[in-house]
Amino acid sequence: MTNIIIALSKLEEAKALKTVLVRNGFRVTGVCATGAQAISQADSLQDGIIVCSHKLPDMVYDQLQECLPVGFEMLLLASPKYVNECYGNNLICLSMPLKVNDLVNTLNMMMEGIARRRKKLKNQPKVRNEKEEQLIKEAKELLIVRNHMTEDEAHKYLQKCSMDSGTNIVETAQMVLTMMKV
Repeated sequence: MTNIIIALSKLEEAKALKTVLVRNGFRVTGVCATGAQAISQADSLQDGIIVCSHKLPDMVYDQLQECLPVGFEMLLLASPKYVNECYGNNLICLSMPLKVNDLVNTLNMMMEGIARRRKKLKNQPKVRNEKEEQLIKEAKELLIVRNHMTEDEAHKYLQKCSMDSGTNIVETAQMVLTMMKV
């Protein structure tokens, strides 16, 4: 589920908005009245959506947007005047007064985008550090010498053992090295 942080200059309005969102099935992880509080809450999360007003007591929306961690999107709630000014700034805007249906649909659309991005990142191969690469290389070399395998066969063996045991290939390489160095 996607994290939602609400940052409105009036805390009572933010709490009221949280109630509306929770009633519509959203998980609101934070409610705050300043941009600094929103940034602090966002820093502890992987990704999510900041729902904010045009102006907060300590900053305006574009300053907040610049400070957000990677993975966060912004939904700006503003008067029609400000909404027209904000288009093209890599954020989504809804004009006030809000219609609950528009808010719910917009948040669902944003959440689907975040879910797609998560899935895409999850499917990318993990980048290994030098130590991990060295462990895999040593395990393959040991298999090549002791079991007379080719490098390709040793690699496929490590992959198969990794899948069969439910561990990653680095852990499998470590197990091979531990068991075969005896």
